This record gives sequence, structure tokens and C-alpha cells, in this order.
Amino acid sequence: QVQLVESGGGLVQPGGSLRLSCAASGFTLDTYAIGWFRQAPGREREGVSCMSSSDGNTYYTDSVKGRFTISRDNAKNTVYLQMNSLKPEDTAFYYCATDPRGYSGSYYCSYGMNYWGKGTLVTVSS
Repeated sequence: QVQLVESGGGLVQPGGSLRLSCAASGFTLDTYAIGWFRQAPGREREGVSCMSSSDGNTYYTDSVKGRFTISRDNAKNTVYLQMNSLKPEDTAFYYCATDPRGYSGSYYCSYGMNYWGKGTLVTVSS
């Protein structure tokens, strides 16, 4: 049974940093695509960053390029999202996701993935 558990959210001041973690269990992460999505109150879900499993093709939504970095540690079966230079508009619930199919990062961030965590809240405020 695929399970994803996010951690690392919290309150941070504008300009600060957070690293989100997503512990995966029930499957081997190295053959799966990974992704981070977010949803702010009253807004649609947005694909933040997604990485394919086949060639590591990585997509970032324009608003986080140069500030966020997605990564994976296959030995720990864990996915990360390093978030730097945080802005109030980054405030949202952040969800980790994974998918066994071989699509590109941009595809996944546009259409979603098969398996989801329950999310962790990131609040950027002074």
C-alpha cells in the first residue's frame, strides 16, 4: 500500500527558508515519478515541481523557479522540497505525490499524480 507522509511545514517570515520532507512507504521510490503540489484557500491546486522517473526531467512552475528545489533520496525513500526566499504568496497546503507511469515532469504538474499525501501547511508571514 502506497503511503506518503509530509513534514516540515510551519510558519516562516518572508525571505526565509523551509525544507519539506515526504516519507514514502509501501513501494520503492526510485522507479516512481515524484511531485509537490500546493493549494491555497479559495484557489485551485497548483503543480509546484514534478520530476519524472525515467530521466529525471524536472518541471517548476514559473513562480518558484530559482527559489525551490525538488530532490529525492532513494536510499531513504524520501522526497524533499527546499524552499528559499519564501513569499507570502507561497502560503498554502503542500502535498507530496507520486506516480508509477513514465510521463514528464510538466505532464504530472499539469494533470496530477496517482498517489497523494495528506499535506503540510506552510505559512509565510511577518
